[in-house]
Amino acid sequence: MADEQLREHPVERRTVFQGRLLTVHDDTVETVDGNLAGREIVEHPGAVAMVAIDGDGRVVLVRQWRHAVGRALWEIPAGTLGPGEEPEAAARRELAEETGYRAAVWERLATGPVAPGYSGEVLHLFLARELTAGETHTDPDEHVIARLFTAAEADRLIAEDAVDLKTVAGLALAGFQVGSIGRDRGAVPA
Repeated sequence: MADEQLREHPVERRTVFQGRLLTVHDDTVETVDGNLAGREIVEHPGAVAMVAIDGDGRVVLVRQWRHAVGRALWEIPAGTLGPGEEPEAAARRELAEETGYRAAVWERLATGPVAPGYSGEVLHLFLARELTAGETHTDPDEHVIARLFTAAEADRLIAEDAVDLKTVAGLALAGFQVGSIGRDRGAVPA
């Protein structure tokens, strides 16, 4: 099916919120059948996330409070792209800021929309290897704990719903065997 058979055409855009990071629009579009429909869109500058693996095969995860979900989570290090910043440069910056680690080897894992039903955010996932430890330089409003985890420990965090889904996706793309514990706790059989 060609995309033109699905394309929605913008009719009107009303900006309902402009924040430091996000802008929210209330759009009206014309669907392929000629009807008008509303779309609430979150505009986001884009982000990076890194699966950083040390020489022993352990992954660096960071723990921080996530106000939107009302709890702390373990996550692969991540951050927002600065204006005009290239994704790999942002990944290097964010890894050093949040964890203190620097990586000698960088590999792109994937790039894609995070929640395309309502957000334009694109996430760039990287694999970072050959780590060297250093000092963290977090933002003043950022409180982060960084720790190394074995693959089995990371899998346990996934089973306990203690991570976000970008972490699950990043670990899987980096070759970690993820979710094996979760499959044992009542998952729907294939």
